[in-house]
Formats: sequence, C-alpha cells, structure tokens
Amino acid sequence: MTWLGRLGVPAAAFAVFQTLLGILPQGLTGEAARYCVAATAGAAVGAVVWLAAALLRARAASLPPAPPAGPVLPPAGSASLPELMDGTYEALRRGLTVVEVPGRGPLTGWPHSLAESRPPVHPTAFGTAYGLHLLLDLTPYDGRIRAGEVAETLWRLRLPGGGWAARSQGSGARPEVTATVLGALARAGADPRLLEAEIQCCEALLDPAHDVPGLANTYVVTSVLRGLLRASPGSPALGRLREVLVNGATADPGRGHHRCWGAALATGLGNPAPSAAHTARAVVALDRAARVLGEDARQRAVREEGVRWLLAGAASPSGGGSDLDNCQEEVRRPGQEDPLHQELLSVRHFGAAWVARALMTDGARQIAVEDAGAAVWQAQLSAAVARVRGMQQGGVWRWDDGPMGHPVWMAYQGLSVLRRYALMAHRP
Repeated sequence: MTWLGRLGVPAAAFAVFQTLLGILPQGLTGEAARYCVAATAGAAVGAVVWLAAALLRARAASLPPAPPAGPVLPPAGSASLPELMDGTYEALRRGLTVVEVPGRGPLTGWPHSLAESRPPVHPTAFGTAYGLHLLLDLTPYDGRIRAGEVAETLWRLRLPGGGWAARSQGSGARPEVTATVLGALARAGADPRLLEAEIQCCEALLDPAHDVPGLANTYVVTSVLRGLLRASPGSPALGRLREVLVNGATADPGRGHHRCWGAALATGLGNPAPSAAHTARAVVALDRAARVLGEDARQRAVREEGVRWLLAGAASPSGGGSDLDNCQEEVRRPGQEDPLHQELLSVRHFGAAWVARALMTDGARQIAVEDAGAAVWQAQLSAAVARVRGMQQGGVWRWDDGPMGHPVWMAYQGLSVLRRYALMAHRP
C-alpha cells in the first residue's frame, strides 16, 4: 500500500478537484468560488487518503517481526527422526532392568547408563527419571515398557526421610535429584496430593543453612528450577531460585561484556569462568521461568544477555565450535553422615544439546530477529544440532566406550533436541 501514501494523495485530491470543477453550477458566485469549493474538497479528500495510509503504516509497524528462516533439514540419506526414535526405544527396552528388592517390591527402571544392565543392575532414581522422560517423549505404540510401572518404581526408590539422591550421594536426599524425579512424576500424571509432601521436602532442601554449596552451583540451581517448574509451578521457591541464578551471572569482557554463567555462580565460591554449557542451562531455565512467572526488565536483560553471549561465540577464534564441546564437573559437599568427608557428584554436560536447546527458546529466536542476525543464529543452531545428531548411532547417544558411556539422560537430551528442531523446521 505504499503507492497510497505517495501517488494516491495528490492523485485523489486532483481527481476530486477536477470533478467538482466540472459539475458545480456556473452561477456559484463567480468563477473564484467554484475553484475554492473544488480545491477545498480536493484537499479534504487528500487529507483523508493520507491519514488512511499513515494508519496502515502504523499498524504494519506494530506487528511483531517475522521469525527467522526455518532450520535446515538434515542431509538426504541420514536416518529419519522416526527411525531414530525406534532405535532409542529398542535401546530403552534392552537397557531396562527389572529386579525384586526385599522390602521394596519389584523395581522397573534404568541405572545410569543403557549399557550397564547386564547382569541386572539396581535402577537408580536419576536414570529411571530420565528414562521415564524419554519414554513419554517416544510415546511407543506397544506396552512392553509401562510408564505406570516406571513411575511406581520412582516412588519405591524414595528415601526413608523423603526425597531422592544419586547413587554417589549417600542416604540423604539432594534437591537436584529430588526435583528431577518430581518433574518426571508430574509429567507422567502423578497425583498432586502425593507430590505435595515431596515438593515441600525439596523446598526444605534449598534452605541456605542446609546446602550452601548446592545454592552456589549453577547445575544444582538450574536443575531444581526446571524440576519445580514442572512439578509445582506455584511454588514460592521458584522466585527465590531465579533471583539466585540471575544474581549469579558474570560479565565476560571477551564477548562484549555480556553476562553469562560458569560452573559456580558468581555470588558463591568456586570457578565462575564463562562456560557455554552452564550459560545455556541458565538461559533454558530462565526462559521457562519467564513463561510461568513472568519477568521484570532486569531479569529479562540478564536472560537475553546470556543468549547474546552464546551468539557472540561465532566471532571467537574457534567460531563457536568449542562452545559445543562436552564438559564435566564435580559437585562437592560435606558428607551428610560425616561432615569431615566430602560427598562427590560427578556431572557431565552434553554441550551441543544445551546450546541447541538455549538457541531454540522463543527468546533466542526473538533476539536473532531484532539484533543478532538470523544468519548467525541459524548457523550456530545448525552446527549444534549437527553435533548432537553426530554423537548418536541408531538412536543411542554415546559419551564414551565404557559401560557408563551411554547415559539415559544423554539419550533424552539428544532426542529432545532433534524433535524440537524437526518441529521448528516443519511448515504445515
């Protein structure tokens, strides 16, 4: 409609002027009066046309910008997503362990890795929670693995005092594992009344007097935040956790002083050196929190700076490739039975999957449109997804070649990235 605002205004005014000049009676108080009436009418029509064009331009400017171009599809000849999902389901079936434990009954679930089920290994809370997530994503057509039995196993793995812990964490519950299990149970449709007591247990574990090292760790805080958003979106702990995460960001002079995150939060003890995996984890958690809780200008600014920090990786010497590398950390706490001994939790981060998940958030896509550039966003996202896809074979993701080298959580994260990417690429 640009012609309406340019040629249309004088053209419409002149047309009305000429028409009225031809039809007005000759006796209208002289020739000058006829010209005045025609000119006035023409000017009025021209003003109306100009205002209409201005209104159209204003309405067009108020519309949200078009989203960036859709993701690039995988190369021809590679396995389709349904084929990968079938392979993952078969791996879940092979890795499933069913054991009878005196006092607890039958346990149906997974240990840490899909490769450690022979001979039958005791299911863990962490492996079984991610196995349940993965099963719900796959939505298999048959009932060879029953989600209800897996969910019941998680309840049977609950510790006597409430909550859940990893194998290496002893007999006391820890908030990051408890929140992960609660998120899986809530997603599987667990009774909210049963969840409530465990949610309160998880919130109590977040007391700074109870777990100072945990609240200073990016992995712990983001894990609890994501789990509680699933299990208890109205929890008062969510706002406090988000503030801890926002306050824990640190500016990186190497990437335009954009704020980012390291393994340790900047407000705590430890190493807050910038890390792509931890920044991506924080961006994902803050994006989900914003959807549920809303956000103020400061919280939004920190979240968006995390995205910009990730996008700025394209200008680094590695071109952003090092951001996609896997990494590992150790979360150390005083032992719950003996504070003189340290409790150690080894955490591995699927770097490419986390970066891809962060770049596929709605906030990241909006930033790509507004200032970072869709081409940069697309290139980095495509590279991350390609790395994720390249780390699997037959729907099974591999960390290394050992018995712990096929983590259940890695299969879940890898497949969730490919599913999300495929949905973004699809145009109905």
